[in-house]
Amino acid sequence: MTAPAVRVDVARHPREDGGLAARLWRLQRAAYAVEAALIGDDRIPALHESVDDMVSAPLRWAVAEEDGAVLGALAWAESPDVLQVDRLVVDPAAHRRGVGRALVGVLLDHAAGRDVVVSTGRDNAPARALYERAGFRPRGDREVLAGLWVTDYRRAGRPTGVTRGRPPAAAPRS
Repeated sequence: MTAPAVRVDVARHPREDGGLAARLWRLQRAAYAVEAALIGDDRIPALHESVDDMVSAPLRWAVAEEDGAVLGALAWAESPDVLQVDRLVVDPAAHRRGVGRALVGVLLDHAAGRDVVVSTGRDNAPARALYERAGFRPRGDREVLAGLWVTDYRRAGRPTGVTRGRPPAAAPRS
């Protein structure tokens, strides 16, 4: 079976496209409903936000599409030293098809040597496995609301020009 022809676009922003905003909001609700079931708690803040809340947040977006259908999205906040993943959502019908991995890969390429941090539900085993396979290391658990726990992850940045999965080339000897 061939991999899906998923295209990830980092130039689109739901604030500038009302149709995209509505599709992402529906996708976000479906994705976070799956996480709520996995962790046994529906108090995930993004599960309860409005379309306006979602698009007004000062975030950058990457949107994954296949044949015009939105399969997933990743949104992050950016500073000179670190990228903070705010949300990663994948259509439940597209789970296990590499959509999340593609979105994380685009973000890591965009990081250009900066650290990347993310938090996910402590009991969300699929998300934790995704981040760990991408090189993120757990930094600890914290209780964000009474009884609602997340695990914080960090992936150390790499110097510009270092390809993921390969060590930097040795400097020539003089």
